[in-house]
Formats: sequence, C-alpha cells, structure tokens
Amino acid sequence: MDAGFTAEQDEIRRTLRELLRAHCGPAELRAALDTPAGHDPALWTALAEHLGLPGLALPETYGGVGCSVTELALACEETGRCLAPSPLLATAILAAPLLLALGTDAQRAGLLPRIASGALTATLAVPGTHLATALALTGDNAGDWAGGGRAGGVQARRAGDGWRLYGQADQVLDGHSARLLLVAAHAGGFARSRTLLFLVRGDAAGLVRTRQTSLDATRPQARLQLRDTEAELLGGEEADVLTALAALGDSAAAVLAGEAVGAADRALGLTVAYVRQREQFGRPVGSFQAVKHRLADVYVQVQAARSAACYAAWAAAHESGGAARRASLEGRWRETGGRVGGLALAQALEALRSASAEGIQLHGGIGFTWEHEAHLYFKRACGDELLFGPAHRLRAHAADTARLLESAEVAM
Repeated sequence: MDAGFTAEQDEIRRTLRELLRAHCGPAELRAALDTPAGHDPALWTALAEHLGLPGLALPETYGGVGCSVTELALACEETGRCLAPSPLLATAILAAPLLLALGTDAQRAGLLPRIASGALTATLAVPGTHLATALALTGDNAGDWAGGGRAGGVQARRAGDGWRLYGQADQVLDGHSARLLLVAAHAGGFARSRTLLFLVRGDAAGLVRTRQTSLDATRPQARLQLRDTEAELLGGEEADVLTALAALGDSAAAVLAGEAVGAADRALGLTVAYVRQREQFGRPVGSFQAVKHRLADVYVQVQAARSAACYAAWAAAHESGGAARRASLEGRWRETGGRVGGLALAQALEALRSASAEGIQLHGGIGFTWEHEAHLYFKRACGDELLFGPAHRLRAHAADTARLLESAEVAM
C-alpha cells in the first residue's frame, strides 16, 4: 500500500474544500436543513456539475468519472468536515453501487448516467431499522430482516409481468425526496424464501413518504409505506442480493469512516480555536495543562482513525478490482473485506464522538446551544452510531467473522 496521495486525489480534495467553503458555511447549512428536502438543491447541482461527485466512483461508460472508493472516501472526508447536507450518501454510496452490481444492462444504461449527472437521486430502503444488519456491518445479513415468513418488513408478490410491494421502512435516508427507491423486500413465502431488491419510482401510486424528525438533522430520514405499490425487479430473481449488500457494506463503511474523520477533525479544530481565544482567570483556556492533555488525546484518536479510514478505502478499492467479484457468498468479502471497513468505521465513530463531546464541554455553556454548530457534530456522531453501529457491535462482528475467539480457544 502506498500511503501517499496522488496529484489527482489532492486536487479533488482541494477543489471540493474550496467549493464547500464558499457554498456550505454554517448559515447555508442551517438554511438547507429547514427546506422540505433537507438539503440545498443548488449545492447538489454544483457538486454534480463542477466535480461530478455523484458519479465519482461510477465507470466512464455510464457517465461517471471512473475513480475508485478511495477517491469517494477522500471526497466524503471534505463533505463530513462541514456536515454538507446532500443526497450523496444515499445516492452515490448506497444506491448506485447496487444498480451497478445487480442491474440489467437496460437498467444500468437508463439509470446510472442520470445518477452520475446529478439529475436522479436515489436511496436504499431497508425494512424497519435494519440498515446495519442488511449491510452485514453488525451481524450476518442472511436472516429474516427483510420480512421473513408472510408478515412484517416489506413483502413482494407477483402481479402479471411485474411486482407489487407492501410493507414499511422506517429509517430511509433521504427517502422523502429521492426520485428512485431501491427497496429490499421478502419474496417467496416459506417455500422459496429470499430477499430481492426492487426499483420503485418516487411518485409511484400507493407509496406514502413521511419525513421524520431525526436526531441528526443533517441526515434527513423518512418513513416509507408501500401499499400495493408497483415495482420493478432489480436484475433477476437469481441475483445474489445478500452478497451484493455485504460487499456494499464494506465499501460504504470505508467511505463513512472517511466522512466521520472529516467531521471529527473539524470539531477538534473548532475547539482548539475557541480555547485559544477564550480567557479564564486572565489567561487563555487552552493554556491550561489539563485542557492540552484532553485535546492531545483527541488529536491522537483522530489521526489513528484517519489512518484506518485510508487503509479501509484502499482495501475496498483493491478488492473491487476483481477479486471480490469472484468471491462466493462465504468467500473473501466475509473473510476479509467486511472486516476492514467495519473496523475503520468503529475507530472513526469513536474519534468523532470524543472530538464532538470534548468540543461541547470545552466550549462551555455556548457549546450545547442551538445557535452554535458544536452540537451538530455531536448529533452526527450519535446518529451515525444508531444507523451503522454502534462501535462495539462493529468490532464484535469483525471478531466473529475472523473467528478470533475460536483461535484463542484452540491456542489454550
């Protein structure tokens, strides 16, 4: 592994940081959160037209830039730094890779170029609160999380040449505004029980979308109710959806780790700047040794998390080059890939929680007020742990996958 960044990667980070500094300051962020969509369409258009961010990791064949997960993770480190509210996570990190991996030629050709241009936003809808389970981040995703048996979750049934869906998904990122939904649903009853993915238009009849009040306002979520809603099967019935979701979980975790590192670094920077100018007992707060020690510990955590995130992004990009595609259901994704991304995400989430918590405390009374931005970083840390973690479960699943406890028992 080459730990250095290429000139192209440095340029992506520099250009994106400048654009976000100009268009996504604290005032713009708060204004965007109050809109019905929960993000600024003008910022999304700028990210798409100036940088090609929605298609950064998509092949050039479909209008993408042709970069890898590594570049996407570096870009998300910058968006995480300012908590940029956009459909990037739902569209480019969760939905687009599944369309690329499982879609038919016609589905890819019809949808991916529109996603790459920013004209089409999409998201992954998983029943209940099982997103981390579906992505195999906190446990095996081969269970009945999609709605096993004949009730619960989201059920799919044939209707002539198409499919109809009914059920509910409760925590769908950007589910209230996405124009395309990739819905995980259970099909086949008891005899041929399986999980499939379906394409549902945002304006489909029988689809009720309600924006929820979420802990992290910068990640808007929605409840989806599917009432005999028309859907199109993604790929074919023979598609290995569980393996695709597990592979997606690893790459998404690597990108999310980079995003969390960016947020943690920014939270730490805000705190350092504040304690340098805030005076108490006639001297800056940052001059007290106890404050220095606490911030030094956070700095070490953030740098360790950055190293782990960079390695996870590099590993995910390396795997997607060919080896992972040849892996079987119980092959390399579950042996190595699914472990690296989850561990990096656990490290990054802990760094973000520490940086944001120390930031609130060292800012004093202003730190937890709505007017200051410090609380937004703490809410991002807590919200991400609820969606994709928590850290101890990410590590526990990695240990189970690597069979560390079995190895220890054999050694004894």
